[in-house]
Amino acid sequence: MKIVEIGPYKIGTGSIPVVIAEAGINHNGDIEIAKEMVHAAKEAGADIIKFQTHIAEAEMLKEKSLSGDAGSHVTSSLYEIMSKCSLSMQDHVDLMGEADKIGILFLSTPFSIEAVALLEKIGIVAYKIGSGEVTNTPFLKYVAAKGKPIILSTGTATWEEVCRAVETIKTEVSEIILMQCTSNYPTAYENVNLGILDKMIEHFNIPVGLSDHCIGNYACFGAVARGASVVEKHFTLSRSLPGIDQKSSIEPHELKDLVKGVKAIALALGDKKELNDEAKKVRYGFSESIVTIAPIKKGEEFKERINVWVKRPGSGIPSYELYNIIGKHALRNLPQDYMLKPEDII
Repeated sequence: MKIVEIGPYKIGTGSIPVVIAEAGINHNGDIEIAKEMVHAAKEAGADIIKFQTHIAEAEMLKEKSLSGDAGSHVTSSLYEIMSKCSLSMQDHVDLMGEADKIGILFLSTPFSIEAVALLEKIGIVAYKIGSGEVTNTPFLKYVAAKGKPIILSTGTATWEEVCRAVETIKTEVSEIILMQCTSNYPTAYENVNLGILDKMIEHFNIPVGLSDHCIGNYACFGAVARGASVVEKHFTLSRSLPGIDQKSSIEPHELKDLVKGVKAIALALGDKKELNDEAKKVRYGFSESIVTIAPIKKGEEFKERINVWVKRPGSGIPSYELYNIIGKHALRNLPQDYMLKPEDII
């Protein structure tokens, strides 16, 4: 599998999965809330804090962006929402500077070529492309031409559309991370479809991840167990705040639990069947050795459950050797409850 480098992170097989705190527009256009989210994400242990770069007039028709057009969770004009929640160029500069200062990577999702131009000016290191742009071939080509790594969400696409999007991007850049996503807010667990991660890995041989909108962190944990190299979760300071994404977002303490769980599961995914030093100690204490269960005279034959059997600890001749000893004879007199040694046997 190709390793994709984004900032300080090498993403792919063998690496600890990267956790993205998706701040999105949960700041409601308030730069101070946005800055607080940067710090809260860092304190929770997230690797990346991601916002959205909206320039409403460049990405949608005002008179057509009605409530309900973007899902049942959107109850007012999408144009008005994005206009209210948009961040200025200086806001982006300030947020990136704040993130750099405390050691968390700043990313943002553009929704227009004008937004891409803004992000290019501030020196963005990679692009996250939202699910709504998977079928926007002109936009994909434009972003890919910047030559930077791309994280692509797939929540509104069919398998055929995902394949076309990946091929479009690959004409310009090979560093792609593909995110399984279901664009329901929130997403029911039966609609997550984690099994597609296996198909993505096999078909594209690139890092994959999960952009998750479920209540709770279970889907993210399952994704890591299925090979996800990235998990992304909508993030808010409080679900009580107004906004279309707040209810399907996690709060700082839940983000902390997500990070902790992802890292723990990743460490547990080894495929070796070997004994480490601690397991060897446990093995000696809880496995059995061959012992005498009655006094045995010199020259006497070893007989199963008559004069020899197996008991703990396992520091002597292993119990699986019992049937190689039965029928042999004692080289000397042996007491009862004695752990046999090779030199006791002829």
